[in-house]
Order: sequence, then C-alpha cells, then structure tokens
Amino acid sequence: MSVSSSSQLSAFQAWMLAIRPKTLPAGAMPVVIGAALAAASGVFKPLPALVALICALGIQIATNFINEIYDFRKGADTAERLGPTRTVAAGIITEQTMIRVSIVLGVSVFVLGLYLVAIGGWPILLIGVLSLLFAWAYTGGPFPIAYSGLGDVFVFIFFGLVAVGGTYYVQALSLPMEVLVAAAAPGAFSVCILLVNNIRDIDTDRKVGKMTLPARIGAPAARALYVALVVLAYLVPFYMISTGYSLWCLLSLLSIPLAIGMVRTLYASEGQALNAVLAGTGKVLTVHGLLFSLGLVIPNIISIFRP
Repeated sequence: MSVSSSSQLSAFQAWMLAIRPKTLPAGAMPVVIGAALAAASGVFKPLPALVALICALGIQIATNFINEIYDFRKGADTAERLGPTRTVAAGIITEQTMIRVSIVLGVSVFVLGLYLVAIGGWPILLIGVLSLLFAWAYTGGPFPIAYSGLGDVFVFIFFGLVAVGGTYYVQALSLPMEVLVAAAAPGAFSVCILLVNNIRDIDTDRKVGKMTLPARIGAPAARALYVALVVLAYLVPFYMISTGYSLWCLLSLLSIPLAIGMVRTLYASEGQALNAVLAGTGKVLTVHGLLFSLGLVIPNIISIFRP
C-alpha cells in the first residue's frame, strides 16, 4: 500500500492498520490455552480468564502502537519497507496522537489488570508491570529489545510462558510445570511470526541498525530456526499426554498440514511475498491453539454427558 493510497483511509481503517489484526492471535491464543488448561484441571473461572484476554490483547496492541512511534523516530519505517504501511511513518496518524492513545491504552490495561492483582497478588502485579515495560522497551528506551536481536527471546517469554502461565495462575493460584511446557507451543509460534516479519525486513533493518535476530544470523539460519520452533510446538502434546493429560491433546496435530504448507512457502518466498507467510503463521498458531485447547477440555465435556 502506497502512502498516497493509504491517505484515503477512513479513521477506522487507519487504526485497524495500526492495530495489526493478523498478529493478534499471538496475544489471544496463549490466554485461550491457559483457560483450557484451567478447565482441564477443574479450576476454570470465566471472569478472570476474560479479563486476562482483554489485558493481553491490550498490551499487544499497545506494543504495536509504541513500535510505530519508535520505528518512525529511528527511521526504520521507510518507503523501502516491504511490510504493511505503518500509519505514523506514512503520516496517516500523527506521532502525538499515537503517543496519547498508547498512554491511555496502557493506563486502561493497568487499571483493568488490578482486578487480576486482587486475585493473584504480587506475582500478577509483577507480570503486569513487566509486560507494560516490555511493551515500551521492545522498541523504545536507550536499549530497544527489537534492535538488539533479543526480541525473539522476550516474545517467547511473554507470549508463551507469561501469558499462559499468568492466565492459569489467576484461576488456580498455582503453576504446575505442565502449564509452562504447554506454554512453549504458542510461544514458539509467536516467535515464528516475528521471524518471518524480520526475515522480510533484513535489508532495510540493517540499513538503520535494527539488528534483529535474522539480521544477525541471516535468512537461512532464521528459516531453519522457524522450522525448529514449529517442531517444538508439535512435541508439546506428546509431553502433556506423558504427564496424564488426555490423548485428545493430539487433536492439535491436525494442523500439521497447514504448518508444512507455511514452511514450504517460507522457503519459496522472498520480500513482500513473505507477508502471506506472516499471516499464514498466525493462522497456524490459531488453528493449533484451538485444537489443542479443545483436546484439553473434551474429557470435561464428555464427563458432563456421561451417566
């Protein structure tokens, strides 16, 4: 999308562009999985799970907004960029407007999250504060995480371990090891989304000193890492079964053909064509997560109808 065409966008379209809806499964699915794990353990509580979902999506959207601000300031979002139009760089949304909206969103998430703090205590407060700090530090501050090559590590932690573990904790007030292992699946797929984004932007990122992991290790190694993370995600259900969870967890394996298709497309694509892999990886995350969650709760559903 060119700047000239993007200037014709409505306010709603502009903000949807800034929100980046295709990346939101990375924020939603860990919470869904955490809720499903709680249901499988008999401790599911709908209101804390819903609030956790809203907070997770709010933090992810705030991260996207702050990313626009700082990438614009650092000159990372130029006309050479191959990804979707960034609204601040294109002049669609002013920097000051984006700053104000980001602050309001961050404060709103914090206030809403106080309900979860009231349930889970200081561990949830710590998670909330660190998550909001990560949203800013990912591209902001003196040592932006995204520019150091450590973004992938933080994405795995926050969109995997923290999101799944935190969602489970506010319902169960405990955190078994199996929950953290299950969290590795959405964490791995979320890193895959970031890898595709950064493989696409290697050349333009290097020009502005944005040394993401793919910019540091090169596209071939980044593609190999993508495959390794996909394999990791599909090993998780087998571990869950070994710890006593139902064989229904293997439902998630039905998404393997979709994942294989994305790997093939990843290796066959360069530049702008990788945008399709970016969206497709989000679909793999969603389908895998929904099937995995369904597999976790099917035994509970069966027990309801069992005489």
